[in-house]
This record gives sequence, structure tokens and C-alpha cells, in this order.
Amino acid sequence: MSHTVQIARPAIILLVEDDHDLRREMAGYLEAQGYEVRQAATAAQARDLLERQSVDVAVLDVNLPGEDGLSLCRRLAVEGGPAILMLSALGDPVDRILGLEIGADDYVVKPIPPRELLARVKALMRRRSAGAQGNNRSAYAFAGFRLDLAARQLTAPNGMLLLLTRGELSILATLLENARSVVTREALLGVVKGEEPEVVGRGVDLHISRLRRKIEAQTDHEIIKTHRGVGYVLDAMVVRQ
Repeated sequence: MSHTVQIARPAIILLVEDDHDLRREMAGYLEAQGYEVRQAATAAQARDLLERQSVDVAVLDVNLPGEDGLSLCRRLAVEGGPAILMLSALGDPVDRILGLEIGADDYVVKPIPPRELLARVKALMRRRSAGAQGNNRSAYAFAGFRLDLAARQLTAPNGMLLLLTRGELSILATLLENARSVVTREALLGVVKGEEPEVVGRGVDLHISRLRRKIEAQTDHEIIKTHRGVGYVLDAMVVRQ
């Protein structure tokens, strides 16, 4: 009697960095840790690679020649797409918030030590695995709305589809999981940014503000409430479907 043995494939990392020496150094370190690495110097090269093969994590430099890393991030930040780590030589908090708002999972300032790069890639892989398991929860119904986690769609009581960004989806799902309980801003920041130690508090507030606008445009009820100085609470009965 024969048995089929399945061997887990190594995770595939896409490095998009126009600095050849830096890209080669990062790729070499990740490959030494057992990852498969695909390299690109421009967004156009990255898109060509992605047409032939999917990847698990995309590490994108913001300041690329031609199409920049933020534009490429927007293209990749779709349901089922890779986890995204943005790299930038600029430390402006506004740039960091923008990167997270358009779909990046993590954002760090260069130069990044190889061991830290590895730690962040591992953290993104863990988050992606946990998210895939969480998507088995299917959907939530609340106050006439229905959130479909797999489709990343929020359906309003009148049937209108409200598309959510990755950050909005993560925050709303967390609030729904803890309905009528206060979720701290720090906890929500962790949902959006994973194991990122630095705090960019405005990122959570922006996600909440956009979520409220989408939800409150479809209902007269205040569903997401602020507990000043603590966090937020979703005030509605929730049914998991």
C-alpha cells in the first residue's frame, strides 16, 4: 500500500528594490533561511513576475523608478493577495499612515537589518495563516448589515455593497468578535499592524472614521461608539453565519 507524502513548499518572497546591492543582500539572507526569493528592480518587472507566479509576501520599496511602490501596493492589496511590507528611506508618519491605509500590512524605514527583515516576514506569514483560518468564520450579521469576510464586502440593509480596505475589514471583524465590549486602540493597532512595535495611533482613527462614514450613511443608528481615552465598541447584536 503506497502513501503520498506531501512536502510543504517554502514561502515565496518578492523583493522589489531598485538598489541592486541592497536587494541582493536581502535576498541572500532570506534564501539562507529557507525562503524562495524573486527579485525585481521596478514595479513593471514585479508585475511581470506576478503574472507567472503568486507570492506569499511582497517587500516593496516606496521610491521606485517609474511607478512607485505605493501604486504597486494598491494593485497588490486585494483579497487573496500577498502580505505587503513597505520599505522607505523616509520616516514621515504621514507616509507611513498612507502606506497602511492603501493596504500595506507593515511599513518600516530603511536601512533595515537582515534579522529584523526576517522577523517581520515571519510575523506577516503568521498573520496571513491566522487570517486564512479566521476567514472560515464566513460572515456576521448586525443591525441589518452583513459582513462577508471572504469577499471583503459589507452589505447594507438596503442591499448596497460597501467595499472595505484590508485595514477596515480587520478592525470591523475585531469589533464584531467583541461586540458590545470596548476594544482598545492599542489592540486595534495590533490587528492592523501585526507585531509592529511602534505606534502610529492616527492609523486606527482613520480606519474607524472611514468605517463610520460607510456605515452611518446607510443607517440612523450610531453603531461604532468611542470610549474616549480607551477605545471603541460596536454597539449591536451580532449573529455569526
